[in-house]
Amino acid sequence: MLPWKRLLRSVSALLLVAAVATVPAATAAHAESTATTSSGWNDYNCKPSAAHPRPVVLVHGTLGNSVDNWLGLAPYLTHRGYCVFSLDYGQLPGVPLFYGLGPIDKSAEQLNAFVDKVLAATGAAEADLVGHSQGGMMPRYYLKFLGGAAEVNALVGIAPDNHGTTLSGLTNLLPYFPGAQDLLTTATPGLADQIAGSPFLTKLNQGGDTVPGVRSTVIATKYDEVVTPYSSGWLQGSNVRNVLLQDLCPLDLSEHLAIALFDRITFHEVANALDPARATPTTCASVFS
Repeated sequence: MLPWKRLLRSVSALLLVAAVATVPAATAAHAESTATTSSGWNDYNCKPSAAHPRPVVLVHGTLGNSVDNWLGLAPYLTHRGYCVFSLDYGQLPGVPLFYGLGPIDKSAEQLNAFVDKVLAATGAAEADLVGHSQGGMMPRYYLKFLGGAAEVNALVGIAPDNHGTTLSGLTNLLPYFPGAQDLLTTATPGLADQIAGSPFLTKLNQGGDTVPGVRSTVIATKYDEVVTPYSSGWLQGSNVRNVLLQDLCPLDLSEHLAIALFDRITFHEVANALDPARATPTTCASVFS
């Protein structure tokens, strides 16, 4: 195999680990839409309460989908009285279940349409967004360029790559393999857009990280092996809170995938970010809450 093909395989494999390393019943769960609506998740009859007046839209990561990425957090939030919805975005023709691979600006358009659908169904004026990895970064395009700031109250990013990733240095090797960057861009533009220094990220971050009127929270882990360095996720600006998971609980060893799939310390901090007026301290004991 040619060296540049090995490199592309490594890049894709590392992102795959980030999104779909677990969840044994993924295909069955995604195929049966009633599996989510029966538990109150993606229930378009749900009406936000006075305590939680905004629906929560969950935005999966690269190679994830609207079910597999949220089998832990969605029930956690619905149990606490939130109307919770999730979408699929960034689909490539002929690639089932593993999404978030299309051009990120187009994925942001899909998010825009989905939020409009959720707001119309629930009657709410604004939504809150919670995203993992690409799903924590991509909504910023919607907020900044597609009018999302008028429809969103808060954005919570779980291990987002707001300023791109080097994939532990692998992406720095792309220029040494002629045609590798073009192939990556053509085959999986959603991956190419996330490389640190990409044209997409340059446009996204030009003029500042945030938009007025939207609260932003970033939750990162120092053990992230996909978003490297993990500090790439940090945002600068007003109304921003950057949180390192290990500052909340030094014993937490969650990496890029675990932080979103089943880390209840992260879940507790997400709930705090969605309802700061009722926030309680997040510690190692939060796994029991």
